[in-house]
Amino acid sequence: MLLKENRIPKKLRLLELFVDYLFICSYLLVLFVISIGFYMFVLDGIPNFSEWQSQLIATCFSVLPMIFIFSFLDFSKGSFGKRRAGLMVCFDQKSYSASLIRNTIKFLPWELGHIATIHGMYTNYDKVSICLSFLSLTCFLIFLIMGTLRQDKRHFGDLLAGTQVQLGIPSIASEFEQV
Repeated sequence: MLLKENRIPKKLRLLELFVDYLFICSYLLVLFVISIGFYMFVLDGIPNFSEWQSQLIATCFSVLPMIFIFSFLDFSKGSFGKRRAGLMVCFDQKSYSASLIRNTIKFLPWELGHIATIHGMYTNYDKVSICLSFLSLTCFLIFLIMGTLRQDKRHFGDLLAGTQVQLGIPSIASEFEQV
């Protein structure tokens, strides 16, 4: 059941985001070590990639895995951040596709940031890369503001997917409300 007024404390949402951010950074660090090892020991150095190849590598090895991982976690038990903060994703109609829609939209700013940065590296940061960077940051801020300031605490991905992050474990939430 989706709530019209969702009383998640901002500290819990920020805790959730921070823990999930640490998970993503850990994944990217492992990906970096594996990639460098592969390039150095198998290919004898980092090859020159075209912009298209770089975009494809960034999307396929960083963004898409995170979308699928977070979609699976949110559909089942909740992401590491949600579990740590005592939150859960509630579905209007529970389905993996709703979770996939939610997380695709949620990670859109990150993908736009990748596209902008990679394009900028190949074009000396032309107007297109600057506009994409601005769009990425704007989407991120809109999603963050929606998730923290709206009464129902739903961001654009939640609205499209029919989902909502709610309190799941009251004991953790009450600790934060007392602080």
